Amino acid sequence: MTRAASLLLASLGFAVTGVVDAASGRGESIYQSSCVACHGADGVGALPGVFDLTTADGPLALADEVLIKRISEGFQSPGSPMAMPPRGGNPSLSDEDLKAVVDYMRKEFAVR
Repeated sequence: MTRAASLLLASLGFAVTGVVDAASGRGESIYQSSCVACHGADGVGALPGVFDLTTADGPLALADEVLIKRISEGFQSPGSPMAMPPRGGNPSLSDEDLKAVVDYMRKEFAVR
């Protein structure tokens, strides 16, 4: 079964075990709703001053704890005209949600 088919079945309420990791799906959903506007669908950054998530020396080179702290509290990169808001502007995101989005970004934007 393809990933697209699995996601479709999952979105229709069917349990799909062993094909789509729930945390990965949650991380992707969070990224698409809270992060994509600034970081872009491809992770290279859609706005000036936003870090490129796909570079070997970019934010994903940092430890999970550092990334989660930055996402949780908000972060302004040096020279950037704007700051990332705490929790990507969605205060309802839990710490588990933040971990899921970090896991998703690591999987999706890993330097190949």
